[in-house]
Amino acid sequence: MASLWQPRTGGLLALAGVVAGLPLILPNAFYYDVAILVGINATVCVGLNLLIGYAGQISLGHAGFFALGAYASAVLTGDHGWPPLAALAAGAAGVGMLSFVLAQPILKLKGHYLAMGTLGLGIIISIVLNQEAGLTGGPDGMPVPSLRALGHTVAGEHAWYALVGLVLIVSVWLTLNLIDSPVGRALQAVHGSESAAALTGVDVIRYKVLVFVVSAVLASLAGSLFAHYAGFITPAEASFARSIELVTMVVLGGMASTFGAVVGAAVLTILPQALTAFQDFKMLVFGAVLMGTMIFLRKGLVPTLAGLIRNRMRSGRA
Repeated sequence: MASLWQPRTGGLLALAGVVAGLPLILPNAFYYDVAILVGINATVCVGLNLLIGYAGQISLGHAGFFALGAYASAVLTGDHGWPPLAALAAGAAGVGMLSFVLAQPILKLKGHYLAMGTLGLGIIISIVLNQEAGLTGGPDGMPVPSLRALGHTVAGEHAWYALVGLVLIVSVWLTLNLIDSPVGRALQAVHGSESAAALTGVDVIRYKVLVFVVSAVLASLAGSLFAHYAGFITPAEASFARSIELVTMVVLGGMASTFGAVVGAAVLTILPQALTAFQDFKMLVFGAVLMGTMIFLRKGLVPTLAGLIRNRMRSGRA
């Protein structure tokens, strides 16, 4: 377990402080809604960053796992009367088993072949959700019952903000501990060189499958929360554009940076809302902001800014 004075633990405490203090400055329900969406996206990105940033395995179909978790909750609670928490757990377990089976052949691929394999997986999930109208409502989507836990219904922006904030903090805490464990060191070895990692005794396929399953389960959990929060779900959540958006959040915040994934999710969730005043030029400005970040902050927001701070501190001591 990390000590309190280590940067990662300090970052976790800072994140908890931001989550706890943000309600003091959020003026209305709209801002709560954006904050809740930030938390949901950040939970997905924390897991996706494990796969891309630490293990070096690209995934262009992760929105599919998000959507499967959402539809599992929608179908099991709405059509079969399951308790929401049981449906959420069943969805996560089902996605975990599916990702475990699919990871075996897919993660044997490398580079752009791996990217195409995960892209194909996401497209298949999207097609199935669109075509199985009797089960999923097809392109029109389907309603999702309210989330009930321990005899209480989670309703209102304050309750949802608290729940999503707690899930995000726990996800980050678990991720940081995984990174600091022998599993995390094995993942970083795989990222550096799969051949060298195998020569040192690392079971490369096993660890790649493990991180793929963990990231898929986190996406499923976030998808279930989103479905209950939104009250409605459509196959658009499994689209290729949604997968690209998630990957962009990870890259923008900084790969191999857990807090970078959170910051990237926050920026790309908030930025479209902030640019609504530009109307027809919104996407142009949005693209320019992203392009400028990638040109001048090549390692991502958090690693680049952290490096600049460290360099200034060293210069001050010199």
